[in-house]
Amino acid sequence: MQELKELVLSLCNTPGTPGDEQAVFEVAKEALSFCKWVETDPLCGVHGFLGDETSPIQIMLDGHIDQIGMVVTEIDEGGFLRLTTVGGIDRRTMPGARVTVYGKETLTGIVCTLPPHISEGDGKIAAVTDQAVDIGMSKEEAEKVVSVGDRVILTNPVAPLLGTRVAGSALDDRAGCAAVIRAGQLLCGKELSCGVHIVCSTQEEVGGTGAKLYAYRIAPTHAIAVDVSFATQPGCSNPGLGELGKGPMIGYAAILNRKMGKKLEELAKAKEIPYQVEVMGGHTGTNCDEIVTERAGVKCALISVPQRNMHTPSEICDLLDIENIAKLIAAYVTEKGWE
Repeated sequence: MQELKELVLSLCNTPGTPGDEQAVFEVAKEALSFCKWVETDPLCGVHGFLGDETSPIQIMLDGHIDQIGMVVTEIDEGGFLRLTTVGGIDRRTMPGARVTVYGKETLTGIVCTLPPHISEGDGKIAAVTDQAVDIGMSKEEAEKVVSVGDRVILTNPVAPLLGTRVAGSALDDRAGCAAVIRAGQLLCGKELSCGVHIVCSTQEEVGGTGAKLYAYRIAPTHAIAVDVSFATQPGCSNPGLGELGKGPMIGYAAILNRKMGKKLEELAKAKEIPYQVEVMGGHTGTNCDEIVTERAGVKCALISVPQRNMHTPSEICDLLDIENIAKLIAAYVTEKGWE
């Protein structure tokens, strides 16, 4: 569990917003060094391979490596940075928040907010494009180190909570990346009758470009995507939510392969791996929606990590769920779940 924790922390605490994931590529590439070979592609992501390249069964394991963030659109006359989003950031978490700006230098900034003593209005949170970041510089000073197009993230490194839980930014979906990497570690050294493609893909938060391109390139027969999904917490009583620490959330949706889902359930029971079921109507809002339509179609399953506070700087996941997802995926491969 300590090794998994270190993997999650190293992935999450390295920046990588959609289209600018190169820094975290290096972390994933090192973590996949046990593979037969590893490649990186700036447009697609990181791809490691295990098993038999000649087998008619090729399985793609996907977790997206990008995180939500922002991009600088303007440096105004006061030296404040104006932003727009890269992915679905929760603007309610921004006023007063600390951010990191990746310009010519790495800078710390604070999102401006009025104290309640002097604020007026109805208390609504301004759109991200109407908020400003204070980096403590004049316009002239700021323009020397920051440019339009530079990336910005909310600063909250992932750290352990009590027990096996961790909290911080980028767990969506570095937790999924950790799960597929860990599954590869469990499979490493085993005699595999299929090919296993471990993918940490780009740009899911803005449409799933990396998974789509890798699915076309790899042409897998089967795919399992690992993303995060909603977990119960105070103020939310939706019966369809998962629970932290209660195991993988096996997905069912019109676009997913029902037989794969049922096989994952069967294996979870046989291996005494706790699991939960998540039901969606049509599409899933994950990379599955992109993978399943590539070439002549890919049989696809979705396993989710239960998560609280999604798309905020303080996402919470349980390492036990990540480990159990890895065990379930490894069982699917070793037990020839496709048969």
